[in-house]
Amino acid sequence: MLPQALTRSGIDIMRIFSSLVILFSVLLLAGCGSSDTREDAYRGSSDVRGDFAGSPGVDTFIRRMERQGFAPSRTAAILSGAQRKQSIIDLMDRQAPRSSSGPNGAWTRYRAKFLTNESISNGVSFWRRNQSALDRAASRYGVPPEYIVAIIGVETRYGGFVGKTRTIDALATLSFAYPRRAEYFSGELESFLIMARDEGLDPFTPRGSFAGAMGLGQFMPSSFREYAVDHSGDGHRDLWDPADAIGSVANYFVRHGWRSGEPVTVRARVSSPARARAMKSGFKTKYGLGELSGRGITPAGSLGRAGQVSLLELDARGGYEYWLGLQNFYVITRYNHSTYYAMAVHQLAQAIRSSKGGSSGARISSAW
Repeated sequence: MLPQALTRSGIDIMRIFSSLVILFSVLLLAGCGSSDTREDAYRGSSDVRGDFAGSPGVDTFIRRMERQGFAPSRTAAILSGAQRKQSIIDLMDRQAPRSSSGPNGAWTRYRAKFLTNESISNGVSFWRRNQSALDRAASRYGVPPEYIVAIIGVETRYGGFVGKTRTIDALATLSFAYPRRAEYFSGELESFLIMARDEGLDPFTPRGSFAGAMGLGQFMPSSFREYAVDHSGDGHRDLWDPADAIGSVANYFVRHGWRSGEPVTVRARVSSPARARAMKSGFKTKYGLGELSGRGITPAGSLGRAGQVSLLELDARGGYEYWLGLQNFYVITRYNHSTYYAMAVHQLAQAIRSSKGGSSGARISSAW
């Protein structure tokens, strides 16, 4: 038998040794766990099945979503359920703008797509059905109801056609099978998955345009995250709900600089069409009123407080039309970067307002 002091010493040494063994084991297991986590994050793309298995950008996207709190296995499962649509790629390739060397009536044809008696009548009906939501949006954001209605009319025929393509298919196809715009659309895919998570949506349920735009107002997912509002007060932002779509369009406008009570665009009087034709035109141009006057271009109506305006040239049947665009016209182009688009929205809005306020029905005019 060993002396008592030595026995106690030995017991103490054994306890210390046992504690070190336990500590080392814990650290080893923790190290293995973190290694497995990193390995799972890296291995996630190998779990992608279906159309996007092995596609360029999938690895990077899975890591990207992990930083947003998505487990790699979850992202891989979602991508495995998405489908590559060649029709989407074909439609994207047809979007290239066509050049024109001279007047051909392009504006007249474009305008005719949206300013029809049926479209005006349907706009009035949509306004009446959603009067309360439009009034609240006008009061809160300062955007007149007719412009909100016109946007929804141009985008989706007042909700009659919001698109049939699964949003996950559209965004996955353009993220991983369309290199020219992959960076942009992978960002939209990220925003879409976050949107679905935050709003409690099945990512395979929403449907919209072939480019991923959603709801009555055709918001892209990044615009949803930035500008969509719960205008109905039910605790969710739902772009397929007319009230939320109305509030979201109004919020989009005001966040881009809409000036309440100010005009949108005014017809221009042009003394020398040849001189006007030689000037740079478009919604991005900026001219002082004195400069325009010196070139024979004057407004046919009040410009409000505007000090600078853009010169807008419309290729109408029978000759060019010239208009002066103000800040609110520029705001409409933030929805779609096109002079023709913004002018169609403006003129449809004016036609709907006129028809709703009168009793003689819709009257299509080129004077708006």
